[in-house]
Amino acid sequence: MTSTTLRELNGFDQTPASLADSTLIMIDYQNTYTQGVLELEGWEAALDAGAALLARARGAGAKVIHVINDGGEGTPYDIRAEIGRIHPKVAPADDETVVVKHLPNAFLDTDLAAHVEAAGHKDLVIAGFMTHMCVAATAQGAFLAGHRPTVVADASATRPLRTAVADVPAEQVHRGALAMISDLYGVVVPSAAALG
Repeated sequence: MTSTTLRELNGFDQTPASLADSTLIMIDYQNTYTQGVLELEGWEAALDAGAALLARARGAGAKVIHVINDGGEGTPYDIRAEIGRIHPKVAPADDETVVVKHLPNAFLDTDLAAHVEAAGHKDLVIAGFMTHMCVAATAQGAFLAGHRPTVVADASATRPLRTAVADVPAEQVHRGALAMISDLYGVVVPSAAALG
Protein backbone atom coordinates (compact mmCIF):
# COMPACT_ATOMS: atom_id res chain seq x y z
CA MET A 1 0.00 0.00 0.00
CA THR A 2 1.38 3.39 -0.96
CA SER A 3 0.83 6.33 1.32
CA THR A 4 0.16 9.87 0.22
CA THR A 5 1.91 12.51 2.30
CA LEU A 6 0.23 15.60 3.65
CA ARG A 7 2.71 17.59 1.56
CA GLU A 8 1.37 15.95 -1.59
CA LEU A 9 -2.25 16.44 -0.54
CA ASN A 10 -1.58 20.14 0.06
CA GLY A 11 0.35 20.59 -3.17
CA PHE A 12 3.61 21.64 -1.52
CA ASP A 13 6.76 21.64 -3.64
CA GLN A 14 8.74 18.41 -3.27
CA THR A 15 11.90 19.75 -4.93
CA PRO A 16 15.00 19.61 -2.70
CA ALA A 17 16.70 22.90 -1.97
CA SER A 18 19.71 24.11 -3.91
CA LEU A 19 22.65 24.99 -1.66
CA ALA A 20 23.51 28.05 -3.72
CA ASP A 21 20.03 29.48 -3.08
CA SER A 22 19.61 28.36 0.53
CA THR A 23 20.68 29.05 4.07
CA LEU A 24 22.35 26.09 5.77
CA ILE A 25 21.41 25.58 9.42
CA MET A 26 23.78 23.26 11.29
CA ILE A 27 21.97 22.05 14.42
CA ASP A 28 23.77 21.13 17.65
CA TYR A 29 26.88 19.45 16.29
CA GLN A 30 28.18 19.58 19.85
CA ASN A 31 30.61 17.29 21.66
CA THR A 32 27.62 16.56 23.91
CA TYR A 33 26.52 13.92 21.42
CA THR A 34 29.90 12.28 20.80
CA GLN A 35 30.54 10.96 24.32
CA GLY A 36 28.97 10.21 27.66
CA VAL A 37 25.31 9.84 28.54
CA LEU A 38 23.99 11.44 25.33
CA GLU A 39 26.37 9.79 22.83
CA LEU A 40 24.42 9.12 19.65
CA GLU A 41 24.51 5.97 17.57
CA GLY A 42 26.21 6.67 14.26
CA TRP A 43 27.42 10.13 15.26
CA GLU A 44 30.79 9.64 13.54
CA ALA A 45 29.27 8.97 10.11
CA ALA A 46 26.70 11.75 10.57
CA LEU A 47 29.42 14.19 11.63
CA ASP A 48 31.51 13.32 8.58
CA ALA A 49 28.44 13.82 6.37
CA GLY A 50 27.79 17.12 8.14
CA ALA A 51 31.36 18.24 7.48
CA ALA A 52 30.98 17.35 3.80
CA LEU A 53 27.65 19.21 3.65
CA LEU A 54 29.26 22.26 5.27
CA ALA A 55 32.13 22.18 2.78
CA ARG A 56 29.69 21.96 -0.15
CA ALA A 57 27.64 24.85 1.22
CA ARG A 58 30.72 27.02 1.66
CA GLY A 59 31.82 26.14 -1.85
CA ALA A 60 28.40 27.13 -3.19
CA GLY A 61 28.53 30.44 -1.35
CA ALA A 62 25.58 29.60 0.89
CA LYS A 63 24.88 31.50 4.08
CA VAL A 64 25.76 29.20 7.02
CA ILE A 65 24.25 29.44 10.50
CA HIS A 66 25.42 27.22 13.36
CA VAL A 67 23.00 26.54 16.22
CA ILE A 68 24.05 25.29 19.66
CA ASN A 69 22.03 24.38 22.71
CA ASP A 70 23.07 25.88 26.04
CA GLY A 71 21.79 23.90 29.00
CA GLY A 72 23.78 25.85 31.56
CA GLU A 73 26.92 25.29 33.55
CA GLY A 74 27.67 21.73 34.59
CA THR A 75 25.23 20.15 32.11
CA PRO A 76 26.12 18.07 29.03
CA TYR A 77 25.09 21.18 27.07
CA ASP A 78 27.44 23.59 28.83
CA ILE A 79 28.78 25.69 25.95
CA ARG A 80 31.42 27.21 28.24
CA ALA A 81 33.02 23.76 28.60
CA GLU A 82 34.51 21.39 26.04
CA ILE A 83 31.50 19.05 26.31
CA GLY A 84 29.12 21.66 24.91
CA ARG A 85 31.31 23.12 22.17
CA ILE A 86 30.79 22.57 18.45
CA HIS A 87 32.87 19.64 17.23
CA PRO A 88 36.07 20.81 15.46
CA LYS A 89 35.12 19.00 12.23
CA VAL A 90 32.26 21.46 11.70
CA ALA A 91 33.62 24.49 13.55
CA PRO A 92 32.20 27.83 12.40
CA ALA A 93 34.31 30.02 10.16
CA ASP A 94 34.97 33.55 11.41
CA ASP A 95 32.22 35.01 9.22
CA GLU A 96 29.57 32.42 10.12
CA THR A 97 26.80 33.14 12.61
CA VAL A 98 26.34 31.11 15.80
CA VAL A 99 22.88 31.14 17.39
CA VAL A 100 22.48 29.96 21.00
CA LYS A 101 19.17 28.30 21.86
CA HIS A 102 17.56 26.76 24.94
CA LEU A 103 14.66 24.90 23.30
CA PRO A 104 14.46 22.22 20.58
CA ASN A 105 12.96 24.61 18.00
CA ALA A 106 15.86 26.94 17.19
CA PHE A 107 13.43 29.65 16.09
CA LEU A 108 11.93 30.02 19.58
CA ASP A 109 13.38 32.76 21.79
CA THR A 110 16.44 33.26 19.56
CA ASP A 111 17.49 35.61 16.78
CA LEU A 112 17.62 32.79 14.20
CA ALA A 113 14.62 34.16 12.29
CA ALA A 114 16.32 37.55 11.94
CA HIS A 115 19.49 35.93 10.54
CA VAL A 116 17.46 33.78 8.15
CA GLU A 117 15.49 36.80 6.95
CA ALA A 118 18.69 38.79 6.47
CA ALA A 119 20.09 36.01 4.29
CA GLY A 120 17.05 36.39 2.05
CA HIS A 121 16.40 32.73 1.24
CA LYS A 122 13.07 30.95 1.57
CA ASP A 123 14.85 27.59 1.26
CA LEU A 124 16.67 26.26 4.30
CA VAL A 125 18.89 23.18 4.47
CA ILE A 126 18.90 21.63 7.94
CA ALA A 127 21.02 18.86 9.46
CA GLY A 128 22.41 17.89 12.83
CA PHE A 129 21.74 16.32 16.21
CA MET A 130 19.27 14.91 17.32
CA THR A 131 17.04 13.96 14.39
CA HIS A 132 13.92 13.35 16.45
CA MET A 133 14.33 16.39 18.67
CA CYS A 134 16.06 19.61 17.55
CA VAL A 135 16.32 18.79 13.84
CA ALA A 136 12.62 17.89 13.63
CA ALA A 137 11.50 20.78 15.84
CA THR A 138 13.54 23.31 13.86
CA ALA A 139 12.25 21.95 10.54
CA GLN A 140 8.72 22.33 11.87
CA GLY A 141 9.51 25.85 13.08
CA ALA A 142 10.93 26.75 9.68
CA PHE A 143 7.85 25.41 7.91
CA LEU A 144 5.47 27.25 10.24
CA ALA A 145 7.43 30.47 9.62
CA GLY A 146 6.86 30.13 5.87
CA HIS A 147 10.21 28.66 4.84
CA ARG A 148 10.94 25.57 2.76
CA PRO A 149 13.17 23.26 4.82
CA THR A 150 15.14 20.39 3.33
CA VAL A 151 16.63 17.97 5.88
CA VAL A 152 19.76 15.97 5.05
CA ALA A 153 19.29 12.48 6.50
CA ASP A 154 22.84 11.11 6.58
CA ALA A 155 24.16 14.28 8.24
CA SER A 156 21.78 13.77 11.17
CA ALA A 157 21.70 11.19 13.96
CA THR A 158 19.89 10.33 17.15
CA ARG A 159 19.77 7.85 20.04
CA PRO A 160 17.55 4.93 21.06
CA LEU A 161 14.50 5.77 23.14
CA ARG A 162 12.77 3.90 25.93
CA THR A 163 9.00 4.31 26.04
CA ALA A 164 6.15 2.83 28.06
CA VAL A 165 5.20 0.80 25.00
CA ALA A 166 8.56 -0.44 23.72
CA ASP A 167 12.26 0.30 23.42
CA VAL A 168 12.92 1.89 20.05
CA PRO A 169 16.33 1.49 18.37
CA ALA A 170 18.11 4.65 17.25
CA GLU A 171 17.75 3.83 13.55
CA GLN A 172 13.98 3.52 13.93
CA VAL A 173 13.80 6.79 15.89
CA HIS A 174 15.87 8.47 13.15
CA ARG A 175 13.71 7.08 10.32
CA GLY A 176 10.49 7.87 12.16
CA ALA A 177 11.56 11.49 12.67
CA LEU A 178 12.51 11.83 9.00
CA ALA A 179 9.16 10.33 7.98
CA MET A 180 7.32 12.81 10.19
CA ILE A 181 9.25 15.71 8.67
CA SER A 182 8.67 14.54 5.10
CA ASP A 183 4.95 14.00 5.71
CA LEU A 184 4.39 17.74 6.04
CA TYR A 185 7.18 19.96 7.30
CA GLY A 186 9.85 19.59 4.64
CA VAL A 187 11.68 17.65 1.99
CA VAL A 188 14.06 14.95 3.22
CA VAL A 189 17.07 13.94 1.11
CA PRO A 190 19.38 10.99 1.80
CA SER A 191 22.57 13.02 1.46
CA ALA A 192 24.01 16.34 0.30
CA ALA A 193 24.48 14.82 -3.16
CA ALA A 194 20.70 15.05 -3.66
CA LEU A 195 20.67 18.83 -3.17
CA GLY A 196 20.37 20.96 -6.27
